[in-house]
Amino acid sequence: MCTFVILRRPGHDWPLIVAANRDEMVDRPARPPDRHWADRPEVTAGIDLLSFGTWLGVNDLGMVSGILNRPGSLGPAQDRRSRGELPLEALDHEDARTAADALAHLDPAAYRPFNLIVADPENAFLIIGRNGENGTGDTDVVVESIPEGLSMVTAWGLNADRSARGRRYLPEFRGAPHPDPDTGNWSEWRALLARRDFDDAAGPGGAMCVVTDTGFGTVSSSLIAIPGPKRRENGVCWLFAAGRPGEVPFQPVRL
Repeated sequence: MCTFVILRRPGHDWPLIVAANRDEMVDRPARPPDRHWADRPEVTAGIDLLSFGTWLGVNDLGMVSGILNRPGSLGPAQDRRSRGELPLEALDHEDARTAADALAHLDPAAYRPFNLIVADPENAFLIIGRNGENGTGDTDVVVESIPEGLSMVTAWGLNADRSARGRRYLPEFRGAPHPDPDTGNWSEWRALLARRDFDDAAGPGGAMCVVTDTGFGTVSSSLIAIPGPKRRENGVCWLFAAGRPGEVPFQPVRL
């Protein structure tokens, strides 16, 4: 149960901006984003030390990919492959459209249900893998285009009304000033990522920054900006908080 906020502005100097909170069991070991894979030297991503996959990464061509669980599917399953493989497979491709076309042919039965985002400065897609979730029996892969403007992906999908977090925070992100990577001003989005308030009916899981007494919660946070042609010399900007936003500072990732 993570959150992925994506701002798409094709033609802008910074056409793709992403904010993401990772929610996980707090004792699950991981390392911050780096070039962890010798066979994928073009990929920078965080590494999960149980499955050796990732939850979020970028490649040197300016593509971003991240993975979220779908409802009721937290944690691994012995008879399924790790969902953390999927962003790495996506980042093997040169652009989001090519990645989406390739991953649309996955066998969804090989994984627990997932929401996989692939995005670049021109295109963005949500790839949904369903595997008998919620008793429906649906086992398929669905690819949705993520529209221009600001969207939020949660466990429930893209801009989903069923998500208490989305209902509360999507309007706030849409109403907040956009980050300015040129000046380093991410203040409004940093503050939103750290918010712990939630609707009473939703419980703590409806907050942006999840804090519970069950060993589950927000364990890291990312802010990413992908440049357009006029800012390409600036390179990708990735700020990473190796803990709860608001408690742990965001630090630049070496790219």
